[in-house]
Amino acid sequence: MLLATFLIQYERLHGVQSSGVLFIFWFLSVLCAIVPFRSKILKASSQDGIPDKLRFTSFYFYFGLILLELILCCLNEKPPLFSNVVTDPNPCPETTAGFLSTVTFWWFTSLAIKGYKMPLEAKDLWSLNQRDSSKTIVPKLLKEWEKEQTKVKSSEQNLTTKATYAKQQPSATNHVSGGAAEGKTSPEEVEVLLSNQKAAPHQPSFLRALIKAFGPYFLIGSGFKLLQDSITFVNPQLLRMLISFTKQEDAPVWWGYTLAFLMFFTAILQTLILHRHFQYCFVTGMNVRTALIGAIYRKSLVITNAAKRSSTVGEIVNLMSVDAQRFMDLTTFLNMLWSAPLQIMLALYFLWQNLGPSVLAGVAVMIMLIPFNAVIAMKTRAYQVEQMQHKDARIKLMNEILNGIKVLKLYAWENSFKEKVLAIRQKELIVLRKTAYLGALSTMAWTSAPFLVALTTFAVFVTVDEKNVLDAEKAFVSLSLFNILRFPLNMLPQVISSLVQASVSLKRIQNFLSHDELDPDSVDRKTSSELAVSVVNGKFTWAKEDEPVLDNINVMVPQGSLVAVVGHVGCGKSSLISALLGDMEKVEGEVSVRGSVAYVPQQAWIQNATLRDNILFGKSFNESKYRRVLDACALTPDLEVLPGGDMTEIGEKGINLSGGQRQRVSLARALYSDAEVYLLDDPLSAVDAHVSKHIFDNLIGPEGMLKGKTRVLVTHGISFLPQVDNIVVMVEGRVSEMGSYQELLKQNGAFAEFLRNYALEDIVEEDEATDELIDDELFPDDVLSNHHTDMVDNEPTVNEAKKNFMRQISILSGDSENFRCRSVRRQSQKKHQEAQEKKKPQEVQKLIQAETAETGRVKSKVFLEYAKAVGLVLSVIICLLYGCQSAAAIGANIWLSQWTSDSLTNQTKENVNMRVGVYAALGITQGILVMISSFTLAMGNIGAAKKLHANLLDNKLHTPQSFFDTTPIGRIINRFSKDIYVIDEALPSTVLMFLGTFFVSLSTMIVIISSTPIFAVVIAPLAFIYVFVQRFYVATSRQLKRLESVSRSPIYSHFSETITGSSVIRAYGRHTAFVLMSDMKVDENQKSYYPGIVSNRWLGVRIEFIGNCIVLFAALFAVLGKATLSPGLVGLSVSYALQVTMSLNWMVRMTSDLENNIVAVERVKEYSETKTEAPWEVEEKKPPPEWPTQGNVEFNEYSVRYREGLDLVLRNITLSVKGGEKIGIVGRTGAGKSSMTLCLFRLLEAAGGEITIDGVKISEIGLHDLRSKLTIIPQEPVLFSGTLRMNLDPFEKYSDDDVWKALEHSHLHKFVSNQPAKLDLECSEGGENLSVGQRQLVCLARALLRKTRILVLDEATAAIDLETDDLIQSTIRTQFEDCTVFTIAHRLNTIMDYTRVLVLDKGQIAEFDTPTNLISKRGIFYGMAKDAGLAQ
Repeated sequence: MLLATFLIQYERLHGVQSSGVLFIFWFLSVLCAIVPFRSKILKASSQDGIPDKLRFTSFYFYFGLILLELILCCLNEKPPLFSNVVTDPNPCPETTAGFLSTVTFWWFTSLAIKGYKMPLEAKDLWSLNQRDSSKTIVPKLLKEWEKEQTKVKSSEQNLTTKATYAKQQPSATNHVSGGAAEGKTSPEEVEVLLSNQKAAPHQPSFLRALIKAFGPYFLIGSGFKLLQDSITFVNPQLLRMLISFTKQEDAPVWWGYTLAFLMFFTAILQTLILHRHFQYCFVTGMNVRTALIGAIYRKSLVITNAAKRSSTVGEIVNLMSVDAQRFMDLTTFLNMLWSAPLQIMLALYFLWQNLGPSVLAGVAVMIMLIPFNAVIAMKTRAYQVEQMQHKDARIKLMNEILNGIKVLKLYAWENSFKEKVLAIRQKELIVLRKTAYLGALSTMAWTSAPFLVALTTFAVFVTVDEKNVLDAEKAFVSLSLFNILRFPLNMLPQVISSLVQASVSLKRIQNFLSHDELDPDSVDRKTSSELAVSVVNGKFTWAKEDEPVLDNINVMVPQGSLVAVVGHVGCGKSSLISALLGDMEKVEGEVSVRGSVAYVPQQAWIQNATLRDNILFGKSFNESKYRRVLDACALTPDLEVLPGGDMTEIGEKGINLSGGQRQRVSLARALYSDAEVYLLDDPLSAVDAHVSKHIFDNLIGPEGMLKGKTRVLVTHGISFLPQVDNIVVMVEGRVSEMGSYQELLKQNGAFAEFLRNYALEDIVEEDEATDELIDDELFPDDVLSNHHTDMVDNEPTVNEAKKNFMRQISILSGDSENFRCRSVRRQSQKKHQEAQEKKKPQEVQKLIQAETAETGRVKSKVFLEYAKAVGLVLSVIICLLYGCQSAAAIGANIWLSQWTSDSLTNQTKENVNMRVGVYAALGITQGILVMISSFTLAMGNIGAAKKLHANLLDNKLHTPQSFFDTTPIGRIINRFSKDIYVIDEALPSTVLMFLGTFFVSLSTMIVIISSTPIFAVVIAPLAFIYVFVQRFYVATSRQLKRLESVSRSPIYSHFSETITGSSVIRAYGRHTAFVLMSDMKVDENQKSYYPGIVSNRWLGVRIEFIGNCIVLFAALFAVLGKATLSPGLVGLSVSYALQVTMSLNWMVRMTSDLENNIVAVERVKEYSETKTEAPWEVEEKKPPPEWPTQGNVEFNEYSVRYREGLDLVLRNITLSVKGGEKIGIVGRTGAGKSSMTLCLFRLLEAAGGEITIDGVKISEIGLHDLRSKLTIIPQEPVLFSGTLRMNLDPFEKYSDDDVWKALEHSHLHKFVSNQPAKLDLECSEGGENLSVGQRQLVCLARALLRKTRILVLDEATAAIDLETDDLIQSTIRTQFEDCTVFTIAHRLNTIMDYTRVLVLDKGQIAEFDTPTNLISKRGIFYGMAKDAGLAQ
C-alpha cells in the first residue's frame, strides 16, 4: 500500500496520465479479496451471528475502497500542466490514452465508429506520431548505414596496407617487425587472404544497420512474445484439471467454475499480450519501410550515370514498392524464429509428462516433415526469383508500350506487342502454376501434420504396453497441445520463406545503396580564379569502364562572358555541359565553376505542379521579377490562354504544354533562379525563329537580362554567333578551335567552312524577321481556349536552317565513335511522345483527374466477377471439397472421443486395432482431400489471373488515345504491376486461408453444439457481436486500405519524376527540398497505414474476447452438465473451443483481406471496361487487299473535336486530293494541322462529316485495316527496346533484303552495317543509344518498308540537323513520287515545290492552292513565306 502511494506521487510528478503498474496492483488486490469476501459471507450465514463485527465491517469497507480505486484507475487523468502544448490539429489519441484504453486499443474506437458512419477521408486521419515520421526515422538508419560503410572502407584500407607490408618482408626473417599482420601471417597466407578478398569484396552490411537502428524497439515486442508463449501452456493444464474434475463424482462445483473462469482469464491475458507484441512488430515494420524508401530516394539523387544504367527507373520503383513491402511483412513474423522452437520445446515437455516416451514417435514424424517443408520452401524461393524477373520484364515492356501507345496506334502494331506481353505473361503463369503445386503439397503437409503426429503417438502409446490406456484426459490434453504445436510448425516454414524473400530484397537494396555516388568535389565550386568556368586537361566518361566521351578538353570562360558551343550531332556538346555540372565521371583534369549554377537541359524537365511552381522552383515569389522573367521568356501571352494562368496544373512530364512552351518554362526557371553561371543546353532549338530571336535578345544576348552573368550556350543557330564573346567548336569529343567569331573566320578552319556554306542566305532572312513581328503574332494557345489565337511556338520556318546548321552530317559517318556519343541526354528516360495535339482544351484546371478511391462496401458483383473468372462450376466444387475435408476432420475427432470412452467400460483391449485403423483412415482421407481442394483452388485462381490480365491488356490496347492523354501512365502501370501481383499471388492465398478458417470455425460450432446443446443459446448473441465488430472493422479498414493505396502512387510518381530530373535538381541545389517533399509524401502514406495496423489490433482484441467467451461457456456448460457428459465429450468440446479463437480471428482478418484484395479485381475490372475505340477489323466491310490503289482522299464537311464537350478543332472541312498529289499543310500552331493527320488515322473520330479514301468511307472499316494502309513519319521518333529489326518490322512480314533496302534508302545502311550486331542491334529503352537524328531516320525506314499509297509526314520541329532533313525530303521525293503525301510543314522551303498547299486557320481552310498562286494572292501564306524569306 505504501509503495502504491509513492508510485502515485512519482507518476504524477512525471506527468504519466494513466499507470499500468497501479492498475495491475489494484486488480490483483480485488481478485485476492474476492476469496475472503465469499468465505466470510458463507461463514456468517452458517453461524447465526458474526463473532468479530469490527473485522467483518472493516473488511467490507476495504473491499469497497479497493474496488473504487480499481474503477478510478480505469479512468484517465488530465494532462499535467507542465506538458508541452499540442499544436497538432488532429493528434493521435494514442499518446493521451489511459492504460486500459491502450491495452485494449479502445482509443481507436472513435475512428472505427466514424468510418462505419461514413467512408473515411484523408482529413479524418490522425497525424503521424513524431517518432514514426520520416524526419526522425530516415536519419537514424542513414547514420547507422554510414557507420557501416566507413567501417568497411577502413578495414579494406587496412587489409591492403597490411598485405603490401607483409609482402615486403623477406620470408627468412622470423621476427616480422612492427607486428605486420600480428607477426603470424606469412606472406603466402596474406596472398590467400587477398585473393579471397578479391573474390568477395567485403560489402557493408545493410542488415546490421537496420538492426542497430530498429532492433531495440523491436526487442520490447519480443519480450511480450516471450510472456505470451509461456501463458499459452497454462490452458491445456487447466483442461486436464477440468476433465479430471468431470470424472470425480464428489468434487465441489465452485472448483469447476473457478477452472472455467481461470481458463477465461488466461486466454484474455494472452490476447492482450499478443496484441501488444504485434503492435510493436508492425510499427517496427512500418518504420523500416519509411526508412528504406527515404534511403533509396536520397541515394537515387546522387548515383552516377553508370549506376543509373544498371538499374532502370522501373527497377528502383520496384525496390521501393515490392522490396520495402517485403521487409515490412517480415518484421511481423520475425519473432517466430525463436518463439516457434521455444513453443515446440515446451509442448513436447508437457506431452512427455502426459504420454511418456511414445511422444518420440510423434516427434519423429514432425522431424521428417521439416526437410519436406524445407525443400518446398527452397523450390518456392527459386520460383519467386524467376517470377520477379518475368514481372520486371513485363512491367518494363508495358511501360514502353504505354509511353509509345500513340505510335503503336498509328502503325497498327498493337497485336505484335500484345503477343510479346502475353509471351512473358505465359512464362509468369507457368512459374505460378509450379508454385501452386508446391503450395498444395505444403498445405497438405501442415494440415495433416498435427493429425499424423497424434495418430502415431496414440497408436504407439496404445500398442507399446498393455497397461497403457488412452483415456479422455490424456487424449484431449495431448490434442490441445498438438494444436498448439501446429501453429509454430506451420509458421516456421512461412517465416523462413519470407526471410528468404527478404534476403533477396535485402541484397537488391544493399546493392543499390552501395552504388557509386557522383563525386561532389569533381567540380571545384570554391575557386578563387577570375575565370567563372574553367576546364583544364579534362577527360570525361559516362561510366568508369567506358571509353572517354570527352578528351583533352581545355575551356576557359571569363566572368560575365557569353560562350557558344557548336559542333556536329553527337560531338559531345551536351556532355561538356554535363561535365561542368559534375554529372560525368572525371578521369583526369580540373573543372572549376565559380558560384551558383542554373541549367537548362536539352529536353526540358517539367514537374507535375503549377506553372508558377515550375518557374519559381522553390525560390520565394517576387511579383516584379517574376513578370520580367515571363516577358523575357515570351511566356506572358501563353499565360493568357492557359485555363488557370500561371496556376494551371502541368501534367506529368509537362504533357499539356507544347515542346516550345516547356523549353521556355525551363528557361524561365533558370532566369528566375538568379544564379551566377548559366549552362544552356540548346534551349533555342525547340522554339520558332522569332521567339528564339526574342529570347536571345532579351535574355541570353549581350543586351539581355543575363548580361554580366557567365553564360555557356550550346547552340545550332548561326545568326547569334557574331554576338557572342567566344565560340568553342567541338569535333568528336575534342575542342577543335576556340575564339571569337572574327578570329575563327580568320583561321579559316572547319568553322569558317560551315559559315561560308550557310551564312549567306541566313543573314538575309535575319533582317526579315524583325522585332515588330513579335507584336503582331499573338502567342501560343493550344486549342486551349475558345478564341483561337495563333501561336508562333512550334513553327520553325526556314530559320531552322540557322539553328540546325551545326548539326552537320555526323550521323551518316556511322562510325562507332558517334554511336557512343549520344547527343540526347540519358536522363530523358521517357521520351515525350506527346506532340502538341495533346493539349487538351480544359474548362477545368485539372488535366489529370484524381484517382478515384471506391468507397463503401465492395460490391458482391465483384466477388461474382471473380468467381466467374475462376469458373462457376469450379467454385462450387471447391466449396464442396472443403466441406468434405472438414467433415473428415470432425469424424476423426468424434471417433477419438468414442475411443477414449472405451476406457470407462474396460473394452480397450479388444478394439485397439479397429480404433487405430478407422482413426488413421479418416485422417488420411482428410489429408488427401486438403491436397485436392487446394490444388483445384490454385488452378482456378491462376485461370482467373490469366483471364483478368488478358482482358485488361486487350482493353488497354483498344482504348482510344484520349484516355491516355488524361490518365497518368503511373496509374495504368499500377494496375499492371501492383493489382495484377495481388491477383496472382495475394488473392489465392487469401482465398485459401479464408475457406480454411471458415470451415474450421463452422466445424467447431457443430462439435460444441452436438456435445452440449445448451451452447446454442449463447451462439446467437456472440454471433451478433462478432458480425457487429466485423462490420465496423471492415468498413473502416477497407477505407484505410484504399486511402493508403491512393496515397501511395504519389510517392512513386514523384520518385520517377525526380530520377528523370536528377541533374536539374542537383544543378540548382534543390536536393534537400526534394528529399523533404518525398518524406512528406511517405508520411502522408504512413498516416493512413498506421490506423490500418491499429484497426487490426483493435479487431483482434475484440474478436478474441468473443473466442474466449466461447471457451468460457463451453467450460461452464461442461461443468453444469457434469452428470450427463462423458469426459471424452467434455474434452472434445473444450479443446475445439480453445482453438476456435485463432480461426475466428483469422476469419475476420481474411474476410477483410479478401475484401481488400478483391479491390484489385475491381480496379483491374474498372480499367478493362473503359470505353474502347472502334473495332480493329470489320469483317463485312473489309477493304480489298490492294486498296488504296489511287490514293484519292476526300474530306466532306468534316469536323472533329478532341473529347466530348470540347470545342471543334476542325470545322466543316471540305477538300479533295487526287492520288499522287503532294500537299503541304501549314498554319500557326493551334490551327489544327496535327488534328488533320490524326483524323486520317481515326485517332480522333469525326464529330460530323466524313473522309473517303478511294471511295471507301474510312469510318466504316476496321481501324487496323485503315491504319495499316497509311504510313506516317511522326514528329517525335519513338523506338522500343528490342532489336532494330523488330523496330522496323515487328510482324516479320518482310525479308532481310527488303529491310536492308529500306535502310539504304533511309541512309542508315552504313551505320547499321558498321555495327557488329547488324540488324540485331539492341535499341535501349526509348532508343536512347541512337541520336535523335538516327531515330528519325529509323522512322523513315519504317515508312519505306510499308510503302503505302498515302504518306503523312509530321515534320519534326527540332533536333535534326539540316542534312538529315534534306535526306528525308529527297528520299520522300524519289521513293514516294507516285504516292499521295501530306506534309505538316514547319519550314516552308520543304513544301515550295508541292502540288498544293493547304493553309489552315482556326480549324478552317483559309487558302488551298498551288504555292505560286498563293504567293501571288498575297494572303496568309504570302505573309508566312515573307517571314521565312522565301518571298519578297
